Amino acid sequence: MFLLIFVSVDLIGALLLTTPLATVDGRGLPFHEAFFTATSALAVCGLSVVSLGRELSGFGQGVVLALVQGGGMGIMTLASLLGTAVIHRFGLRMQLTVQAEVRTLWVGDVRELVGRVLTIFLVLQGLTFVLITPRMWSAYDLTLPQALYSGFFHSIMAFNNAGLSLYDESFTRFSGDGFILFPVAFAMILGGIGFPVLIELRRRLGRLHRWSLHTKLTVTTTGILFAAGVLLITAMEWSNPNTLGGLHWWARITDGFFTGVMPRSGGFNAVPIGEMQDSTLLVTIMLMFVGNGSAGTAGGIKVATLAVIFLVVRAEVRAHDQVHVFGRQLPTEVVRQSLSLAFLSATAVAGTTLLMLWATDFTLLQVLFEVVSAFGVVGLSVGITPDLAAWNQYLLAILMVAGRVGPITFVTALAFRDRQRRYTLAEARPIIG
Repeated sequence: MFLLIFVSVDLIGALLLTTPLATVDGRGLPFHEAFFTATSALAVCGLSVVSLGRELSGFGQGVVLALVQGGGMGIMTLASLLGTAVIHRFGLRMQLTVQAEVRTLWVGDVRELVGRVLTIFLVLQGLTFVLITPRMWSAYDLTLPQALYSGFFHSIMAFNNAGLSLYDESFTRFSGDGFILFPVAFAMILGGIGFPVLIELRRRLGRLHRWSLHTKLTVTTTGILFAAGVLLITAMEWSNPNTLGGLHWWARITDGFFTGVMPRSGGFNAVPIGEMQDSTLLVTIMLMFVGNGSAGTAGGIKVATLAVIFLVVRAEVRAHDQVHVFGRQLPTEVVRQSLSLAFLSATAVAGTTLLMLWATDFTLLQVLFEVVSAFGVVGLSVGITPDLAAWNQYLLAILMVAGRVGPITFVTALAFRDRQRRYTLAEARPIIG
């Protein structure tokens, strides 16, 4: 049902973008460009094959805004509802255990859940709008109506982790401007960290000992990845004259921070991505593949999945039978689901990359970057997406849907299909390593 709803809305958005009302020239977009744009907006990805500011009319931009807002809110709400459904399929003992562990996610009806999601969206998007709009008006060549619209458009894109921009060069025009880049970056972080974590942080910000295991894992792993991304990307690009090297030291730090956090699913760029060094692109690819928190607007395999895999490896290295963290033991099914999700995600990325390399003249790093950006619904690009053949753009659009809908529905399906086998077979051990 989740997939059917997503595809139906996607097709409606694509058809609207093909109408004469959607473009400035009155011709409408070709269907493959309309489908790609609608999918990118609904999946809150950010990859684009058209210029939103120059080619789309006010109606077309309104369609994109509606798809982004609906996609972001819908994903966050449905992911939380599916998580609730998974928990309530277990017995009473499990339900009571989970409710004692994380009250803020599982207690309450659907109406309350949707109301909380809506409140979070309106408050944080409104705050971002208030912070960036005056700066756009006072420091840049924008009239007041243009600044209001630009602030409104980009505040929605920032919190939804969409990364679509009215400007062809994304946020490079705001390079070094912390009054715009910092609010947008923090809106992206809050939108991507996930609804359960946001609710719990609001209620228990000063009581770390009462945080749920999910919040502890998400906040800890997110903090480590953000710090690593910012430090590595800033250090690698510090002397690159095409990105950070030609800027003042303060602008280098500002742009380095912005560039370091955006691969977690943000999608905006303050420096030209295509001019980055290969080592920086590889770091960015790894960050895009992981993404951010569960039940949020970010994509990727999610930080909790990465944390579980790391903990499994650590337990194996230490010869521990069970996986323990923060005074809790991880269930075996969580370990299986995390490993399955990571393996299937890597397989999807590898298969798509192979197909596109076979049919294009671009380098491995360029193709891999676009593929991971699509799967992780990030939206960063080295600039090759508009030059791809139509069938390659369809392929990336399908990968966006898989990256956006796939992890949620796949893990939920695994949880619902989990059942106890009533017999065991004799053990046999293959040679590993």
